[in-house]
Amino acid sequence: MVKKRKHSETNAAEPTTNKDDSTTLERPKRTLLGWKDKDNTEVKEIDSPGVFRNKEKVLVTCSRRINYRYRHLMLNVVSLLPHCKKDNKVESKSSKGATLNELVELKSCSSCLFFECRKHKDLYLWMAKCPNGPSVKFLVNAVHTMEELKLTGNHLKGSRPLLTFSSNFDNNAHWKLIKEIIIQIFGTPKEHRKSKPYHDHVFVFSIVDDHIWFRNYQVEIDSHFHLGTGKDDDDGALISFFHMGEIVSDIVGILSDSALQITVPHNESDKVVRGGLDKMTLIEVGPRFCLNPIKIFGGSFGGPTLYENPFYVSPNQIRALEKKQKAGKYAKKVKAKTRRKMHELSNPLEPNEFADMWRE
Repeated sequence: MVKKRKHSETNAAEPTTNKDDSTTLERPKRTLLGWKDKDNTEVKEIDSPGVFRNKEKVLVTCSRRINYRYRHLMLNVVSLLPHCKKDNKVESKSSKGATLNELVELKSCSSCLFFECRKHKDLYLWMAKCPNGPSVKFLVNAVHTMEELKLTGNHLKGSRPLLTFSSNFDNNAHWKLIKEIIIQIFGTPKEHRKSKPYHDHVFVFSIVDDHIWFRNYQVEIDSHFHLGTGKDDDDGALISFFHMGEIVSDIVGILSDSALQITVPHNESDKVVRGGLDKMTLIEVGPRFCLNPIKIFGGSFGGPTLYENPFYVSPNQIRALEKKQKAGKYAKKVKAKTRRKMHELSNPLEPNEFADMWRE
């Protein structure tokens, strides 16, 4: 049998360490992206305590019984916004505001785009900041999806867009509010995990006849321009494509008259000559739609009315007028028949002498 070792012998066998535990270096924490150093992260957090970081997330959903064209439009918008989240269809009822606010909170979002379809014909778009508002209700007209347009433009999926607005947005207070909501919803946050740090397309919002027209354009450079060196025949100051604000501001005058899109190479070394707008062409990508503002509410999907469009005419009224016009045509035909009969009775024809000549 094996003899058991005494307790005093076990204590003597254990090596004694005089090192303090405080001096030993802790092993860095392992993450999916590699080893994480705690000291560096703490220093970064201390150095930048007041830096603002845009964490905007948009919930995109639609109502039940939506038309297939409007559903495809919603999917096109989802593909253009890498910072959005999709959700199941929501019943279009009077209580949809509370339901959508709850969904936005569950999805940890701060904004919502709700496509509401009624009578399988009319599409309404809600842009809302949740949960405190404000929110805007639009009527969507002139819808053209990417699939039906078959345009030649193309850009990198997930790249950050440049937002351009016509000068009309600064005229009135309600246009300024709509502009700010559009910037917060359609602007992709910097360093978002699903976005790519490139600017190769432009979202254009222009006001024509009190309607907001949306276009999406790609920015492309002519083939004769040397992308590798960033040089052209004429020497001049170079500007990086990652700072295209000045270039786009020069083109805004053209944007108000027609839609515009910008496409850019995806390397920081690729540069273009300052003011060389002739080297770039704009190719439309799609989709297209027109927004007719109806009301602006102080809350999320409701609340006090801040603005109401006096020129708005509902689609139901338009269809009723069309029916009345068609009914007017039928009434004119009936009246014409009765007038003809009355004319024939008041003006009878004289008897014909030769009517019965050949009957014998």
